[in-house]
Amino acid sequence: MLCRASGGFGPVYFEDQTAGVIRCKLSRGPSRPPNLEKAVDRAQKEKVVEELGQIFESSGVVVVAHYAGLTVAEMQDLRARARDAEASVRVAKNRLAKIALDGKPCESIGDYLTGMTVLTFSEDPVAAAKVSEDFAKENDKFVILGGAMGENALDRAGVTAVSKMPSREELISTIAGMLGAPASNIAGAIGAPASNIASVLSTIEEKAA
Repeated sequence: MLCRASGGFGPVYFEDQTAGVIRCKLSRGPSRPPNLEKAVDRAQKEKVVEELGQIFESSGVVVVAHYAGLTVAEMQDLRARARDAEASVRVAKNRLAKIALDGKPCESIGDYLTGMTVLTFSEDPVAAAKVSEDFAKENDKFVILGGAMGENALDRAGVTAVSKMPSREELISTIAGMLGAPASNIAGAIGAPASNIASVLSTIEEKAA
């Protein structure tokens, strides 16, 4: 006896090979050619490298940390804190991140990309460092390794120092008060959010001269 039924993986055949025994053969249908799988995988990796490259190019500060042992809820908490501070969190394969770092201002962080690493970054040259430091104080499994502020490499102590600096918005407010100028004017003088603290002060000095 042979009958055929339609299943989610393709046709299913039931056949009576011996008396009292029913065997089932499941056909899964055609599989994806190996060459196509490799092409898709390569395209996905190239996309990740491109995205990481844009992050490394545009970020005012990038912080690298180990996160082994953090729960899903704790990682969600980190992402939420970063989002509130206009920063972001990204987990990526170290090998791809190192490729993306080639020729970028923060190339120095490549030395920290070993083990289970997570990147916290922001256009503001301080925000990501503040988020990372605050989170590390409450989560001992989040271990900050170092980072970079543009071309300036940061060791562990450097990240702490940056986190204590005023954010771009705080700096704008303070300088505006000192100069008696509207904050919007100061913000316009500073320009792109990724400007580091040194260039911010240099621009203000030029405008005030």
